[in-house]
Amino acid sequence: MTDALIGLPMLSFLLIPTMSSYSTSLNLLFFYLTWSTLVLSHPPLRVEVVASLAVRVLFYIAPSLFFLGFDALIPSVAETLKASGDSALPFKNANRKRTLAMLRILGWSTFNILLGVLVQALVELLFTRVLLWRSALRVTTTLPLPWGILKDLARGYLLREIIAYVLHRYILHDWHHTVSLSRAHRDWYHALANISAPFPLSASYDHPVAYLVRSFLPTYVPAVLFRFHLLTYILYLTLISLEETFAHSGYSTMPTNFILGGIARRTDNHLLCGGEGNFGPWGLCDLVMGTSVGADIVDDVVAEADKHDVPERMAKMKNRAKKVNGKVNDTKGGVRRRTRNRSED
Repeated sequence: MTDALIGLPMLSFLLIPTMSSYSTSLNLLFFYLTWSTLVLSHPPLRVEVVASLAVRVLFYIAPSLFFLGFDALIPSVAETLKASGDSALPFKNANRKRTLAMLRILGWSTFNILLGVLVQALVELLFTRVLLWRSALRVTTTLPLPWGILKDLARGYLLREIIAYVLHRYILHDWHHTVSLSRAHRDWYHALANISAPFPLSASYDHPVAYLVRSFLPTYVPAVLFRFHLLTYILYLTLISLEETFAHSGYSTMPTNFILGGIARRTDNHLLCGGEGNFGPWGLCDLVMGTSVGADIVDDVVAEADKHDVPERMAKMKNRAKKVNGKVNDTKGGVRRRTRNRSED
């Protein structure tokens, strides 16, 4: 596994397509050659596990730890960037007891990430070694086509939204907490002593079984049902890892304020209201089911449109179109008049 992680094929797979200065055709050739080398030189299970673990480390754990270090080392600056102010600073005015509790939370968060990768490996072993089925994900030298990637991502995200909403609302937030897993989710994730506002790495903090139900299963089940190609799954997992990183960072400013900003605000409201709503990652099911708390996804669209003056831009585009049509009509009329004059002569 170490060879697969630090070897040239793995590094080439991650770096060559994005860092080389060659043409697109050569980039694709390098990508195909390094990917084929990686797949042919290592067992498919090892490639899948190492790739999934690398994505979670590079795009979730590492940036979350960076944000966490920023919050801890420069709290006065971080406080101005937090949506919930100083309440979202995990180490502000922390005594020994609170620091140990926070380290315990971070430890469980990291453990849950590793647990998800372990369950993924066990599913592959169950499919291929016990049931003698084909692998849950396609690990082949054939590269997926762009249209296939987009189609899988679209239906994967849609099914993830539905599964996450159903499991989160009806199992983890059973209103009377009659389900033991619901009580565990309440006592771990929704305990004010643990998390009063989102902070880096808190996306994966929960009772291990509750984490699998809330986060891992909604992400992994669509990939298995549609049998994603491993490259598609890596891209899918990368996007979700970045989504979780920024949505639980606690910052009010996001790289894409429309998508990530809306997800982050709904995550904040879910915690602040004690789990009364905002059960889906993107808020689509909450909008349909009427469980949105605070601004919903439609409000985000309207706010983004107002921010970029979309109505004004549309009006300007219509005016420009009218002017262009007028010029075209005048030109056509001039041509017809010149034609008539020539025929009269």
